[in-house]
Amino acid sequence: MATTQSDKKERRRQERLERERTARAAERRRRLWSYAGAAALLVVLAALGAVILATDSGGGEEPSAADAPPVAGAPSSGAESGGHVHGLGVALAGDGVLIATHDGLYSAAGDGSAPVQVSAEQQDFMGFTVAAPDRLLASGHPAAGQDLPAALGLIESRDGGRTWQPVSLLGEADFHVLRAAGERVYGFDGAGGRFLASADGGGTWQERELPAPMFDLAIAPDDPQRLIAATEEGLFASNDAGGSWRPADDATGLVAWAPSGRLFVVDEQAQVLSGAPDGPLSRRGALPELPVTFMAAQGALYAALADGSVLRSVDEGASWTAIAQV
Repeated sequence: MATTQSDKKERRRQERLERERTARAAERRRRLWSYAGAAALLVVLAALGAVILATDSGGGEEPSAADAPPVAGAPSSGAESGGHVHGLGVALAGDGVLIATHDGLYSAAGDGSAPVQVSAEQQDFMGFTVAAPDRLLASGHPAAGQDLPAALGLIESRDGGRTWQPVSLLGEADFHVLRAAGERVYGFDGAGGRFLASADGGGTWQERELPAPMFDLAIAPDDPQRLIAATEEGLFASNDAGGSWRPADDATGLVAWAPSGRLFVVDEQAQVLSGAPDGPLSRRGALPELPVTFMAAQGALYAALADGSVLRSVDEGASWTAIAQV
């Protein structure tokens, strides 16, 4: 069949759209990776600063109030070791915020008082989630001196995070994204680049295909099989536990699905967007910088920044208060 002029125009239009889509995806990747590099640099600089302060016996200028992030509150410095925050959780009993870090799990009352270390060992928690009132899940790497593989797979705690036991995939997976609701558990294995889903609390897993590389995930509060994945190419939704996906929004950023049913996104400009999961998103507010992790729980939003500060919003992201520092 001969190619008509309209066919050629349509082909050129599709090629142009594809070039534009590719350019947008490349720009998102550039921004996200630039941020990730900057966050890592901040952690290194913070550690270097701590060494300098520890060895400097002389005086120096006190930091000015203008250097503080534009949020309310002045949280106390918490952990003696502290570390880069990889995950947050609110204990379902409502007794404070849990902070998963490079050097163990900490608990903060949320009133600005210093966090305290909960975990008996200083494991490197790369993924973390509250699955049930009496069950915490995590992933990452063992503490120094622990006789365990470099990748912990899925581990659990039944005593509020003090001690941890292997559940599955020991030595096989390192979940950098970990989310759970009851018996449904989802994880993105940063070592293998796999997205895995479990219907039995993480005992067994099925690998699922992703529409694009994932860096965050949110579970619907009323249906643990409904998901929103944050990827390099925007948001994608699934109604069947990741078995299939459809485009949800062009926004790129960290996601949180609140108990109210509203979806929240922190985009590349650190703006907080909100809306129905199947509708348009509108700006609610902004964070002082891009967070390293973001979540919704019990009527509030929580975010952790690269410097170890934890912020909370009780007005859907319009304003933020610093509640802890690790």
